[in-house]
Parts: sequence; structure tokens; C-alpha cells
Amino acid sequence: EIMSASLSLEEPLKVAFLGPPATFTHLAAMRHFGSSVSFHPYSSVRGIFEAVDTGKSEFGIVPIENSNEGVVSHTLDMFMDYDLMINAEVMLEVSHNLLSKSGDVRKVKKIFSHPQAAAQCRGWIEKNLPGIPVLEAASTAKAAEMAASDARVAAIASELAAKMYDLHFVERHIEDSRRNVTRFLVIAPESPPRTGKDKTSIMFSVKDRPGALYNILNPYKRAKINLTKIESRPSKRKAWEYIFFVDMEGHIEDHEVAHAVEEMKPECLFLKVLGSYPAGE
Repeated sequence: EIMSASLSLEEPLKVAFLGPPATFTHLAAMRHFGSSVSFHPYSSVRGIFEAVDTGKSEFGIVPIENSNEGVVSHTLDMFMDYDLMINAEVMLEVSHNLLSKSGDVRKVKKIFSHPQAAAQCRGWIEKNLPGIPVLEAASTAKAAEMAASDARVAAIASELAAKMYDLHFVERHIEDSRRNVTRFLVIAPESPPRTGKDKTSIMFSVKDRPGALYNILNPYKRAKINLTKIESRPSKRKAWEYIFFVDMEGHIEDHEVAHAVEEMKPECLFLKVLGSYPAGE
């Protein structure tokens, strides 16, 4: 907060996030940047990438994966289309609440939320509100906005959304797992310098031949570099061609990491370092 306030005396940083205000992405942005920056909501992940790429915002923050529901595939796809770097990661413990204008569960006829949030509360809804339709909203905050205008609608959203949209709690903490963490990525034109406790992310595609993926990953085994995540996505450029995304411990300036990445290149159709950044707590 001190750093945030000091920087705002010169000119507030502009940070793009997945809106409207009171989404979990907004909460993650506030946790990372403090409250004295200028937050700009966008309706899509692509809009956030576009804002940072064109210089409308210095930073953007996007969801990348949830500990229970897995990766946000659309965010991975954006790294194929934009030449931006990962600047930081933010881990946010997520707690969902059922909100409505009255707070009376008997008046709830429809539930709106973001698909990932709804999936994280599926068990509670099936047990406590069987037969009530769960419908998709662009974000948890958008669902709260809809609930504020219709007494028959409830929203799965955050406590901040309850305050911002003047909603009452039908039930608190309805997530099926109490260990519910969402990981967010801060994107920017550049990555920060090494800190000594860093992660590096890369994306690549491999040549279509036996053992290609094994040959690519083998240098990391020899260098004893821990790969914390590996994910594949269709390239959307050629049928049955896949893009792999890998997170690893270490910074690209570390000799072992740089050497392992260099060893990959002969086996790759293309390779892109998405950035090195401080590992989130």
C-alpha cells in the first residue's frame, strides 16, 4: 500500500482486470498492486491482453488456473496471439457465497455465476437447492449485478460483491472444498529481474516424431529442474498440432535453466519464453 500510494503521487499505474468491479480478478489485482492504482475493468481476457499490448494499461491481471477445476484454457490461448510477458503470479484463496436481494433462500428461482465458480460449488447446490437452474454469467460480479436487479435471482460471488451491489448473504462459504485457490498471472511488456525464488514459463510445439516430447523434457531431468506444471492446447493452426505450456522452478538467467531451454530448441517447431517472475506465496 505504501509503494502503491507513493507511485500514485506521480501518476497512477493503470491496471487492466477482468471486470466488472468486485470479481476475484479485481481482488487479486488489489492484493498485488494495492488500492492507489487506477484499475480498468474489461469484459474479456482478450480485452486485457489488448489493453496491455497497445499501452492503454501498464499491467494486466488474468486468471490462469484453479486448484480444483484446473486451467483457464482461454488465457493460455492468448499467449499465442500476443507478445507479452508474465511479470508476476498471485495466489488467491477463493471463498464463494450465495447472495441475493433478500437473503431468503425460499425466493431463489435462478442462480447465476461464472462457470468455474459454479463448478466449485456444484455439490452444495445439488444438496441444498436441487432443481434450481444454475446459469452462466460473464463473471461472478456480473452475476451479483444481475441479482441486484431481480429478487428471484441469486449469485455465487465474493464478499466484496455483496458490499458493492448491496446484496444479502443467503449462505456463506458454499465452495465444496475449503482448499480452493486460484492462480492469477500479471502480464506486462517485460519480466522483472531475478529474486532468487523465481519461476519460469515457456510455450513450445514439438516435431511430430516418436520420443520428441521425451527428448525435450529430458534436459530438465538431468539438470534436476522441477517442472511444476505442463499443459497442452491445440495450436488452432494445424490439425492435431499441439502447443505445450510448462512452468518450472528457477529464472531464465540461471545457468541450468538457460542451458535446458537451449537444449530443447532442436526438437521444437517453435519455442517462446513467456517470462521469469517471483514465485507466488
